[in-house]
Amino acid sequence: MAKQDQYTEDNIRSLDWKEHIRMRPGMYIGKLGDGSSPDDGIYILLKEVIDNSIDEFVMGAGKTIEIRIKDKEVKVRDYGRGIPLGKVVDVVSKMNTGGKYDSRAFKKAVGLNGVGTKAVNALSSYFKVESVRDNKSKYAEFSTGELTSDPGIEESSKRKGTKVSFIPDETIFKKFKYRNEYVIRMLKNYVYLNPGLTIDFNGEKYFSENGLKDLLEENIAEDDMIYPIIHLKGEDIEIAITHSRTQYSEEYHSFVNGQHTTQGGTHQAAFRESLVKTIREFYGKNYEASDIRKSIVSAIAIKVMEPVFESQTKTKLGSTDMGGELPTVRSYINDFIKTYLDNFLHKNPDTAEKMQRKIMQAERERKDLTGIRKLARERAKKANLHNKKLRDCRVHLGDMKKERRLESTLFITEGDSASGSITKSRDVNTQAVFSLRGKPLNSYSMSKKIVYENEEFNLLQAALNIEEGLEDLRYNNIVIATDADVDGMHIRLLLLTFFLQFFPELIKEGHIFILETPLFRVRNKKETIYCYSDEEKKDAIEKLKPKPEITRFKGLGEISPDEFKHFIGNDIRLDPVMLDKAMSIEELLSFYMGKNTPNRQEFIINNLKVELDKVED
Repeated sequence: MAKQDQYTEDNIRSLDWKEHIRMRPGMYIGKLGDGSSPDDGIYILLKEVIDNSIDEFVMGAGKTIEIRIKDKEVKVRDYGRGIPLGKVVDVVSKMNTGGKYDSRAFKKAVGLNGVGTKAVNALSSYFKVESVRDNKSKYAEFSTGELTSDPGIEESSKRKGTKVSFIPDETIFKKFKYRNEYVIRMLKNYVYLNPGLTIDFNGEKYFSENGLKDLLEENIAEDDMIYPIIHLKGEDIEIAITHSRTQYSEEYHSFVNGQHTTQGGTHQAAFRESLVKTIREFYGKNYEASDIRKSIVSAIAIKVMEPVFESQTKTKLGSTDMGGELPTVRSYINDFIKTYLDNFLHKNPDTAEKMQRKIMQAERERKDLTGIRKLARERAKKANLHNKKLRDCRVHLGDMKKERRLESTLFITEGDSASGSITKSRDVNTQAVFSLRGKPLNSYSMSKKIVYENEEFNLLQAALNIEEGLEDLRYNNIVIATDADVDGMHIRLLLLTFFLQFFPELIKEGHIFILETPLFRVRNKKETIYCYSDEEKKDAIEKLKPKPEITRFKGLGEISPDEFKHFIGNDIRLDPVMLDKAMSIEELLSFYMGKNTPNRQEFIINNLKVELDKVED
């Protein structure tokens, strides 16, 4: 009998809750990662704990949440009602156990499945939960989901509430670290959606008075707005809308019951559709949907009874109903926008006029580009098939797209040698390679027309599938992989200029990274250490003495495919590209890519020299 046909009772296993979570963490927290990406699992762990505290606030219990992150340990303290003391262990260690199954207690909660804190517990090397209520307290400690300490209930003079402490397991989240920028962005979203809530993060307090209006003001500079933000609120819905002067594509921030639905869903689709319908009716013109939505920057938040999400990480709403006897999500949003936005535009003719001018400008630009875009699509299709600019991955095939799309990565490389090394060593399931030919064009201050006329930009846009926005973005991670020398840094800058000029939301939403590759290899007969700085090299020499062999990597093309596997596999180091709120995109591009100025020359002298010193022999 063939070996694969030997299927007996011995092949059947039953995993307990923590074994299943640790064996299949992606089912519960999406991708793993080291914290370099905003959707890495360590942020989902933090979110799952905070969500419980947010739900307490929503229920009217506790107006402050305190969060501390230090030396990889996370502490979240709320002043809500506290977990019932007799159930402290159960709610963090028994699947499908929680208070949110009782809709009387949690009508429109974020976490409904009784899974969140169990996943945090199972995936943490240390986990502690403590509850205080009725002048008594109870705590329990765990390690990778195993109960290690379970003392009894004690008297307590502490304020009521719940405190959760955990350290993500480094055997699962390798070399991880929390990036404050991502944590702060998450916390700001929480306060935008919950006016009256204060979040204290490492001593810094965050709160919001104007909800989604504050969110939009955080994401678009005042002088980049075509008109002041339209801010509308209903009982279970809030929206904020404006149009950008400089941005080409659409930008949406959508939320359900306080959850940031980064992949949209039924509510975001309904919002986009209702917006177009209302604006057409208001102006009495059958404008193209793409012209109406071009350059829009907007946000929508709704509250739904027992929402259904498409995954445990809750990044996409699947619900079609608002819950109970309420109408569908689509009709509810459509009715609200039709009434409130139409009324607003009638009462604010100046805003209505500016919006219409923006739509008509988009219409003219689209018509001017129609022929060029058609030719560009044909060129891109032909080039992808025959010139092999893009070595694609399998993540877009069948069911694999749903399972591993968060891992999908496109490496943008320079030259055939570097492209060849990455192509041979990559994970063909999730990693693709786009090979640049020479240095990209400096696209600063150019119009969108150049994206279609320039072959490299046209093919890159086609590879990413972002012509109509980010909804169908083919790769979650876009990694610039260039040499750590002057030419490589210049190529990085030119690519970042392209993204900032035409697709800034790729950077705003955390999709763009720089690949860090080692500068040195230090090895002896027993061990090899790859070093990313002079300091790491010194430590490696000290560790491998007496006289290890030291190799200096001058370019990506010099690193063999066998070695490249170490740098783009589990131990990949990615440096996220982030925007500084203090400087607008236009100011940023003008400083780095405009005409030479004394200020920029001074900046290069003071800063770039430090970077170049790292890559010199």
